Amino acid sequence: MRLSRRAFLVGSSALGLVQAASLARAGTVFARQMVIDMARGMAARDYAPRETVPQEWLDLTYDQYRGIRFKLDHALWAGTNVPYVVDFFAPGLYFPRTIQVNTVTGGMSHPVPFRYDDFDHAPDLVPPLPVSETLGFAGLRLRTEQTEPGRKSEFCVFQGASYFRAIGYGHTYGLSARGLALRTGDPMGEEFPDFIRFWLETPAPGERNIIVHALLDSPSVTGAYRFDIAPGPDCVMEVEATLFPRNDLDHVGLGPLTSMFLFDETNRTRFDDFRPAVHDSDGLMIWNGADEVIWRPLANPRTLQVSQFVDRMPRGFGLMQRARKLSDYADLEAHYHQRPGVWVEPKGDWGAGSVTLVEIPADKEIYDNIVAYWRPRDPILAGENVEVAYRLTWCAAAPVATGLPRVLNTRMGAREGGGRLVTIDFESSDLLSGDPEGIEISVSSPQAQTKDAVLQKNPETGGLRLAFTFDAGDAAFAELRAALRKDGAPASEVWLYRWTR
Repeated sequence: MRLSRRAFLVGSSALGLVQAASLARAGTVFARQMVIDMARGMAARDYAPRETVPQEWLDLTYDQYRGIRFKLDHALWAGTNVPYVVDFFAPGLYFPRTIQVNTVTGGMSHPVPFRYDDFDHAPDLVPPLPVSETLGFAGLRLRTEQTEPGRKSEFCVFQGASYFRAIGYGHTYGLSARGLALRTGDPMGEEFPDFIRFWLETPAPGERNIIVHALLDSPSVTGAYRFDIAPGPDCVMEVEATLFPRNDLDHVGLGPLTSMFLFDETNRTRFDDFRPAVHDSDGLMIWNGADEVIWRPLANPRTLQVSQFVDRMPRGFGLMQRARKLSDYADLEAHYHQRPGVWVEPKGDWGAGSVTLVEIPADKEIYDNIVAYWRPRDPILAGENVEVAYRLTWCAAAPVATGLPRVLNTRMGAREGGGRLVTIDFESSDLLSGDPEGIEISVSSPQAQTKDAVLQKNPETGGLRLAFTFDAGDAAFAELRAALRKDGAPASEVWLYRWTR
């Protein structure tokens, strides 16, 4: 291994070096306010991009980068009575800039140094790489004891820009969350803020949650984040953020989620694939401030489309995965049926704005083409500071009881004689039990003619299936809406869909 160490500043005395080393060992006092003050100070200065790692790291091939694997027995807190351990990812390839990581114990912060010997790296595969005192990590992974006594398994990863993802028991990684979204889907291009520095509070023995602090930076905004993360059957995160815009933010996304949707029974004919569906999430769920529960099946459009659901103080929203059988996907490797959904629950008053859904055309499942977030109606102005709090729940089903039968699946196809047929399956519910004749059907579209709505019992699900046809004529798209009512009150989620030609 070739070492390339950065020279110390000319003129530094030996005494100065001893004092610096002593301070590093002693650590520095830490408090959340310190991260907030750092973000505020950075926002008062011009944005300065971080240095990239040496070119040798960037020139790694995909296989070479994968050949650099962290040694699990070298994890932070390994071999101690701390109930968590932390692994790290090497920089390079897709991760040109590094993060700095610190631990916090007894109110004192200590840096976690990058040590190349903490990684396995096959010499016949990975070339010699330069390492310096300033080299950091590409990301970090949290592990703790969960369903297997004595084994610490992973449940959360922070890696790349401000992206992070988590899983509950029995899940496999799927969609991601972000610290902040800026100008998603705008013609001028999206801006991706970075988490540049982390502080990990050392959990006490027996503690079931872990506190992670993060400093965010980008050309337009800085921020201080606090994550209180509790793994379990659902992984629950309490998020607090203080934002300091450098520029006016007229298109900002709070609580942003990023996922993948390629195809399902609504657009199956576009893909020559042995699987009946391929997606990390199949719908956007919204419980809005007017107490209306909305289910919007996701789409993979041929051109970019943005949908906004105007609201004030929503009770929650999230990208969910409701198709939960292996046979829904027939994929023995990807395990899409085990991908979690994420429910975003705002804390405090988020005011007026809209839940925004961005759907980007994609032709492969490797692309994340779905983004959902809360967009405030009013811009956040430069020089202001904004505090935001919300809860993220990584789950198999939204952790809320709306009292309304959920939409289980949507199918769509051409109908002989013209138009298209839509079927919507609702889950079994006491609210929809009995004779379907007693249920009121509401189907509408401003752009298309709808007709032949019928409600039938589905013997496989035990719930009801609504079927109807629509004809959009020469229209390029049609907004469709369907819902069930009983005794004058809502008896199902409101189903919304944007069909595009």
